[in-house]
Amino acid sequence: MGCVASKKAVVSITPAVDSSGVFRDRALEPAAVSASSLRSSAAAAAAARLVEKKDDAEETGKAVVAVAAASRSFRLRNLRRSLEGEQVAAGWPSWLSAVAGEAIQGWIPLKADSFEKLEKVGQGTYSSVFRARDLDTGKIVALKKVRFDNFEPESVRFMAREIQMLRRLDHPNVMKLEGLITSRLSCSLYLVFEYMEHDLAGLCSSPDIKFTEAQVKCYMNQLLSGLEHCHSRRIVHRDIKGANLLVNNEGVLKIADFGLANYFDPSKNHPLTSRVVTLWYRPPELLLGSTHYDSAVDLWSVGCVFAELLRGRPILQGRTEVI
Repeated sequence: MGCVASKKAVVSITPAVDSSGVFRDRALEPAAVSASSLRSSAAAAAAARLVEKKDDAEETGKAVVAVAAASRSFRLRNLRRSLEGEQVAAGWPSWLSAVAGEAIQGWIPLKADSFEKLEKVGQGTYSSVFRARDLDTGKIVALKKVRFDNFEPESVRFMAREIQMLRRLDHPNVMKLEGLITSRLSCSLYLVFEYMEHDLAGLCSSPDIKFTEAQVKCYMNQLLSGLEHCHSRRIVHRDIKGANLLVNNEGVLKIADFGLANYFDPSKNHPLTSRVVTLWYRPPELLLGSTHYDSAVDLWSVGCVFAELLRGRPILQGRTEVI
């Protein structure tokens, strides 16, 4: 009994004789391919071509995006160079325009000889404040002189942020930046503000002054109003204290000194430094080193100022962050 091939078999193993009488082994011949196998192979080839086309399309898309990004970057660089050239031509020094071009955009520098310094009224680590007179108008102003270490870009960039924030703010209870004075040669910049005769810390420490409840309410209303404006512009002050709350002879309060201020965005939760806010007005989360916070840190400081106005002295006079 011989080997019987299955009806479904494609290749027969039964020896065959060709016309020459020689046995021919069909197993060594090319196998016959069914129609379904051909269709499967064609589908696989088509799928492979589709995948290849998709890969090519993705690579092309990536290349287009890369070219567009490079083109945009090139245009931005050219725009910055053009803007810097215009600002230098307008009188801004190149060391300032190169780093803080966006902060001074649209402004023309004021001339130093247009002001007469009258007296120094304040001194800080990197700045001095002078009472001065605008010779063109006769108006008394405050000149804040900021010194930079050999045109250090990071220092200039830090000041540029403060200038940008001050330009975004426009409120009767926030100090308004009226202009800038600079020099092409010296490492300094003057910020021009309206002049305020007092600060809240000095008034609180005066033995001859005792605020009434009505006065405290008035000052707190102005402070909260100005602070609400800052927070609505996504700016957190981070150094609310009596010394940074200026008062004129008419009793108008204005928030000043945005040197430690920064932008905040609750939706992005970017980390910020905890080394801000003067110790006596620093909230618990910053004392504990938190780097994720928002405008609430200013409100803690406001509470400290409120108590200070009522008691006549700071209420949390710790020597360190612990005691």
